[in-house]
Amino acid sequence: MIDKLEFLLALARERHFGRAAEACGVTQPTLSAGVKQLEDAMGVLLVNRGSRFRSFTPEGERVLAWARRIVGDARAMRQELDALRHGLTGRLRIAAIPTTLAMVASLTTPFRMRHPNVQFTILSRTSIEVLAELENLEIDAGVTYLDNEPLGRVNAFPLYREHYRLLTSSDAPFGNRATVTWAEVAQVPLCLLTPDKQNRRIIDELLRGAGGTPQPTLESNSMIVLFAHVRTGRWASVMPAKLAETLGLTETIRAIPIVEPQAVHTIGLVVPARAPMTPLTAALVAEAQRLAPQLDAVEPRERRTRRRG
Repeated sequence: MIDKLEFLLALARERHFGRAAEACGVTQPTLSAGVKQLEDAMGVLLVNRGSRFRSFTPEGERVLAWARRIVGDARAMRQELDALRHGLTGRLRIAAIPTTLAMVASLTTPFRMRHPNVQFTILSRTSIEVLAELENLEIDAGVTYLDNEPLGRVNAFPLYREHYRLLTSSDAPFGNRATVTWAEVAQVPLCLLTPDKQNRRIIDELLRGAGGTPQPTLESNSMIVLFAHVRTGRWASVMPAKLAETLGLTETIRAIPIVEPQAVHTIGLVVPARAPMTPLTAALVAEAQRLAPQLDAVEPRERRTRRRG
């Protein structure tokens, strides 16, 4: 039964019989037959299909919700038994929004020191994708915003508060200021994340609230691309203070605190709302709770970084 429920989860992820079969490591006829056996056992049609997958029926959606719970519990049971026999092992799959990717090492590095047999997969995802992949058991945990858009059914653990900075050259407009307002930032041509990212939606809302119209001169889904442009001294951006500190400033680039209003959002770890947690997830939550006071103890300050040598 569990393997057939796994087929259903793969079909929910891929929305395509062939790709779902490939993800499960079986042939398409085997996957289709497994779904049909589930339908026969339940006595209801689960999938609307013609020559290809169309959608889940209402009954299929309910079975899918149960499948996530049952498969999640089965995986947790196997992982707990493995941990009892061999200690904590396996792979942790973590999806993080782009603005937090640089700090994930602060979480994974001490974790691996405690549990050296654990491996990691770190993925860059939008906040919406983080929640969808958590629900569909594609990842074990996510790092995302906790207090801006609905999270749904997850357990959330705060890590730090995100403060915003204008990254700009010291000889650019406002480059010599100790602080800037959002109304002033709205006057600066910016390079920003693409609109599918929650950070971009937050910044757009703040700029509009200050009477501006978000019109970035460059968009990217990568913070590294944005930071590389800023470091040339010819571009400006709005970035979280902690990210700017982690990536490192040059001697000519400043990270200027943005005030009026003082915008702050909470970043945290999200995991499936399941009890008990899997051993890997429980260990990650414990690490996050140890780390949070260190991350949020001191707000990063604007500073100039001088090169040596």
